[in-house]
Amino acid sequence: MASLFDSVKTVCLAQGFDKTYWIGYSGGLDSHVLLHLCVELRKHYPLQLKAVHVHHGLSAHAHTWAMHCAKVCADLQVDFIQKTIDAKALAGDSPENTARQRRYKVFAGLLAAQDVLLTAHQQDDQAETVLVQLLRGAGPKGLAAMPVLKSFAAGLHGRPLLSVSRRELKQYAEENQLIWINDESNENENFTRNFLRHTVLPILKQRWPTVATTLARVAKNCAETQEIVTTMAAQDLAMCREEKNQALAIKKLVLLDKVRQRQVLRVWLTELGFSLPSAVKLQQIQRDFLQASQDKSPYISWDEVEIRRYRDALYAMPRLPLHDATQVFSWDMSQTLIIPQLGTLRATLTEGAGLRLDAKQVTVRFRQGGERCYFPARGYHQSLKHLLQQWNIPPWQRDRLPLLYVGDTLIAVTGFFLDTNYLATPGRQWQLFS
Repeated sequence: MASLFDSVKTVCLAQGFDKTYWIGYSGGLDSHVLLHLCVELRKHYPLQLKAVHVHHGLSAHAHTWAMHCAKVCADLQVDFIQKTIDAKALAGDSPENTARQRRYKVFAGLLAAQDVLLTAHQQDDQAETVLVQLLRGAGPKGLAAMPVLKSFAAGLHGRPLLSVSRRELKQYAEENQLIWINDESNENENFTRNFLRHTVLPILKQRWPTVATTLARVAKNCAETQEIVTTMAAQDLAMCREEKNQALAIKKLVLLDKVRQRQVLRVWLTELGFSLPSAVKLQQIQRDFLQASQDKSPYISWDEVEIRRYRDALYAMPRLPLHDATQVFSWDMSQTLIIPQLGTLRATLTEGAGLRLDAKQVTVRFRQGGERCYFPARGYHQSLKHLLQQWNIPPWQRDRLPLLYVGDTLIAVTGFFLDTNYLATPGRQWQLFS
């Protein structure tokens, strides 16, 4: 069908062929049609294709589906990548949202700069999304639903089939004798989308046959409205943003009315690549964070996002992993030290100010409370607790800062303090990096 082929062709031609196109391939009807269309396009253009299948492990048939996808890609001579995730939701989290977030995290990790992720969302998916957002009480941003193209990770995310109906995709699949898998979870009407797909939309189509097209038009109109709102909110965000980091200055944010505050928070979170909170959580941020005194440390989370306040700043970040602050590591500074959940610590030999060479073997610990740093020039110790406050280190980072010891003596706090008794004389010495 020419219209399907042209839909994919238009998106790919606009982005060019000097990049990899990653196809999110579940093995279902829609993604198989998209894969087949891309292979057809490759016959005419130098399209670099890779298919990625995410093994969620939620179905007893998941392994069989993965093998099916691998065989299809082998037959079509498309590079196939399989990734396995733990898609089980935490208590209180939506199973659908959890699987989606972790799936897209996999996709994000694969894309190189300027690469394009292609997914097979189609017009009926768009209609379902508009209805879901409407029933959630969403505003223009939510009702704008899914764009054909948007920034994603290091590249772009394209949905070339967004104007094509599910009926057209099935017709194409049957005409080309494609074999696809059927995920039994798609029939489970306990999931909102499935209920809308199997019960609500068929009733609406009986009365309004073009309802999917109409809802797609709603999404387009709301997207245009949201573009204006976002432009205005971006100007407010520029005024509220902290100069040295990606935090928001609360004293500036509270100067805005509550509607503009919420728009700034939405644009800020979107720019940082985080999912947006519910209306209830957004109002909670306004109430518990913006109105809190500076000595308070309110906290809120959703999905894989955390919001924290420290002094006059509002911070957004991925959920911090669990960290065992009682860990002690023996570190030979000629080797990179891997600290679980935190990253790496390394030292290089260099010229200039740094740790003297005879301090090569140290231990790395974390704050327990009561630590003191010695300043020989001043002739006294100062508590690490007070120093961390002076250095403006947020509370949630304090027990994650590597502390370097020689014996029981605290000689360095990475990036902030070095006991001058262990400072190198001119010449070669250790310089620390975390």
